[in-house]
Amino acid sequence: MKKRITAILLAIVLCVASVGIASSYDAEAKNIVKGDTKQNITAVQTRLKELGYYTIKVDGIWGSKTLAAVKKFQKDYGLTVDGIVGARTEKALKITLSGGGGSTSSGSISSSNLDLLARCVYAEARGEPYMGQVAVAAVVLNRVRSSKFPNTISGVIYQPLAFTAVADGQINLSPNQSAYNAARDALNGSDPTNGCLYYYNPATATSKWIWSLKVELTIGKHSFARA
Repeated sequence: MKKRITAILLAIVLCVASVGIASSYDAEAKNIVKGDTKQNITAVQTRLKELGYYTIKVDGIWGSKTLAAVKKFQKDYGLTVDGIVGARTEKALKITLSGGGGSTSSGSISSSNLDLLARCVYAEARGEPYMGQVAVAAVVLNRVRSSKFPNTISGVIYQPLAFTAVADGQINLSPNQSAYNAARDALNGSDPTNGCLYYYNPATATSKWIWSLKVELTIGKHSFARA
């Protein structure tokens, strides 16, 4: 009888321990290995929407629809169907997410990067509607996430021939509060362009290539295009 009670107690202990381990794992598990930031979730949703797997509004919030879209994508591309955006899924999606579990939100970005992004907004879009200023900042961040461009804010902005404001020195002007606010809003996930990588002013653009892009929307004097 004593042995039977001991065995039952041992079984209970093992059961509780296993539940604790599972609960601990679930609490630490991430939907996106590099971090479930709004920026990363938005990037995943945007790319899945481009591919036809995600059909509702891109909101930067991980929900059942996003999970289902990731799993469907993984199944179609021969990946492990676990709903987790790890290195292989990220590569298959052809996107670059912010790494190290960190966030590029305005709350964690370095002051130098925030200042640089604000200077870019001011130099490229001062005088534009506020939404147009946010859109310019969003294009910079969309490029950071894209595999087609450098993966840092400074790398994108100072990429040769990328921005007129760098070529003519206006990038060195002191930004106003509106430019800082627009930079912060974009860093916190606001993207009026819904993933565009390019913008230009039709009145001043001289590149024949830029005119070949499909314009997704126009804000103020700028036309925005995805690719």
